[in-house]
Amino acid sequence: MLPPRALSFQHRAEVDQLRAAVDGGGTAVLTQVLTGAGGVGKTQLAADYARTALDSGEVDVLVWISASSRSAITAGYAQAGVEVLAADPRDPEQAARAFLAFLEPKAGQKPCRWLVVLDDVADPADIRGWWPPASRHGRALVTTRRREAALTGAGRRRVTVGLFTPQEAVAYFSAVLAAHDRHEPTDHIDSLAADLGYLPLALAQAAAYIIDADLICVSYRELLADRIRKLADLLPEPGALPDDQTATVAATWALSTEHANKIRPVGLARPMLHLAALLDPNGIPATVFTMQPALAYLTEHRTPTSTGGTHPSAPVVSAEDAVLALRALHRLSLIDYSPTIPHQAVRVHQLIQRATRDTLTADQHDQLACAAADALTAAWPTIERDTALARALRANATALTRAAEDALYRPAAHRVLFRTGHSLGQAGHVTAATAHFHRLTEVTARHFGPNHPYSLAARNNLARSRGEAGDAAGAAAACEELLTDVVRVLGSDHPDTLNTRHNSAYWRGEAGDATGAAAAFEDLLADRIRVLGPDHPDTLNARHNSAYWRGEAGDAAGAAEAFAGLLADRMRVQGPDHPATLAARSSLARSRGQAGDAAGAAAAFEDLLADRIRVLGPDHPDTLNARHNLVGCRGEAGDAAGAAAAFEDLLADRIRVLGPDHPDTLNARHDLARWRRAAGGAPGAVAAFEELLADRIRVQGLEHPHTLKTRHDVAYSRGVAGDAAGAAAALEELLPDEVRVLGPDHPDTLSTRHNIAYWRGEAGDAAGAAEAFAGLLADRMRVQGPDHPATLTARHELARWRSKANVDESTD
Repeated sequence: MLPPRALSFQHRAEVDQLRAAVDGGGTAVLTQVLTGAGGVGKTQLAADYARTALDSGEVDVLVWISASSRSAITAGYAQAGVEVLAADPRDPEQAARAFLAFLEPKAGQKPCRWLVVLDDVADPADIRGWWPPASRHGRALVTTRRREAALTGAGRRRVTVGLFTPQEAVAYFSAVLAAHDRHEPTDHIDSLAADLGYLPLALAQAAAYIIDADLICVSYRELLADRIRKLADLLPEPGALPDDQTATVAATWALSTEHANKIRPVGLARPMLHLAALLDPNGIPATVFTMQPALAYLTEHRTPTSTGGTHPSAPVVSAEDAVLALRALHRLSLIDYSPTIPHQAVRVHQLIQRATRDTLTADQHDQLACAAADALTAAWPTIERDTALARALRANATALTRAAEDALYRPAAHRVLFRTGHSLGQAGHVTAATAHFHRLTEVTARHFGPNHPYSLAARNNLARSRGEAGDAAGAAAACEELLTDVVRVLGSDHPDTLNTRHNSAYWRGEAGDATGAAAAFEDLLADRIRVLGPDHPDTLNARHNSAYWRGEAGDAAGAAEAFAGLLADRMRVQGPDHPATLAARSSLARSRGQAGDAAGAAAAFEDLLADRIRVLGPDHPDTLNARHNLVGCRGEAGDAAGAAAAFEDLLADRIRVLGPDHPDTLNARHDLARWRRAAGGAPGAVAAFEELLADRIRVQGLEHPHTLKTRHDVAYSRGVAGDAAGAAAALEELLPDEVRVLGPDHPDTLSTRHNIAYWRGEAGDAAGAAEAFAGLLADRMRVQGPDHPATLTARHELARWRSKANVDESTD
């Protein structure tokens, strides 16, 4: 008895695969095994294949057996033996064996063309000894959720049945609705199909529910998105299932889970599926499931008994046990486990996740969420050398946060919430990091109140993200506002208070007040030494930033001297390979370059690069930054062409590792264009900067400081290419935006004024240039001091253009 054809049955590529394996005469020696998760439509595909073979006259005997157990297989063969061979029905085993013997090809007899379908084999052991014989006149087809090696090999061919394609899903759903005089917009159907993960059985049952409840796709999607409702509540009742189906998708997977839980290591498949149910369906790193928190959860929730209770003598679960549990779920097609893709080794259908979560009580759900968060945090490396792994961990943290709801805030805000935002910032996704910490600030305030340390920490991270996204002044203001609350709640000497002062000083400097930042760090350093001691990492960090802003304020030699002293203490306290020690070496080299020793800086960066490759790996962002600095030093030392060539190589690696839109990638494009311009390629530089500007605007926005800087370089390159008047005009158009966004005293604003004056003079207005440089010099003196290199340059240009203006006047 073939299953009835499903309403609006869809022809699928798997049918073509089945038929393509049979030659034109239908006489191939062939056993095919259709494997796939419950609900993908294996039975319907097998029935279509069998019905086509029968209707076309390709077979003389067709046997369809519902093979969910060994006894069912035996009974099916026995019935065939009775009906075809008139075997004795009182001995089913003998009748079954007789029928299999009948299928064997026999010399001198007219061949019998046969097809045997064993549908829904639940256990490979059930079919042992009952495989149809090899015959050039016969074919066998098996459907199963299992993926053991015992089902394939020895002339058997596996055909994996997947989900509907989006087009197949829309066509199917539209046809089912049309059969009931219902019609919906295609985009609504497509969205619903995506929500259901393009699973054929889920689409069939959802369509039946929609029709019976007189709903529309949009309203059903709203019900589906309601986390309070269980999946089973949004499917037809057993008596109303379409196409003579006998179980809902949820019940189908529950049975598969029960089978998987009986596979060694017994009792681990179910709790392992629980963990996977809260993470990213598109790929979970394998290491998450072998971390100690995951193993502890599996040990506590192992259920080897049929009653589901925890076995009192269950041993501690090992990493090897965890991997075997993943393989058990894979064997039942509940997950896809691909260890060769370690960062996305485990994939699980979103509805299997939903159905699995529905089986949990509220307490079980909260305990599971914390275990999954602990496992993610444990798998998250402190230094994100592998950017692909970091992306996967962020995707899983996002999925967990969505599925866990408030569980990650009870009793405390889980570390994974902050780790996700930090990782976004480290990867350069500063806008996403800002949005993440904005949400975290709101949620922590709601859960714990605005003055709780978690809420203050979220605000602190939000301020930093704002600064990294380009709003340094806003970040500084937010830190100042936060500092008042932190002092009131925690006291002036609390480490978090000192950290807030640190961030406030840093963003004050980034907003343009390098002198003020250096002074603030000096004050902070004294308090950190008093409270934490001279060798505490936070104290060393304050020394680092004090030296940095001292250099930015114009004292490059003093900064280099300070960094040299800091480096010695970093080496003593933290060791030569600590990231902070390597950062001190980088800053020391940079300061030497600013002090005029370009060759020495280049040599230092070359040594640093070798150590960063050894410690962090060649693709770590800090390693790429060392390459960036090294190439820049070579350019500053006079090799502009060599710098441009090296930046081309660096850019390729930036794109490969970080992607085309990462801020560091955009910065590499910026410096590549700069050194090409310095090497004599000004026209090409204009085009390169214009292309970069379009991407800066798209990725970072119109008012990001880097976007404004690229506008500056577009204009400046026009001047270098010969259009001095056009350069001056473009810079004059830029200046009001920089004043508004950065402030009138920001170094970038002052640099734009410098170049306006310069290109105005180059365009023929020497007197106007001299007048502009006079005004600029006064502001440089006030803001940066008389000895700052930029102030000295302004004095030089003022004298030059005054002299030129006088010469021009005398010539006139």
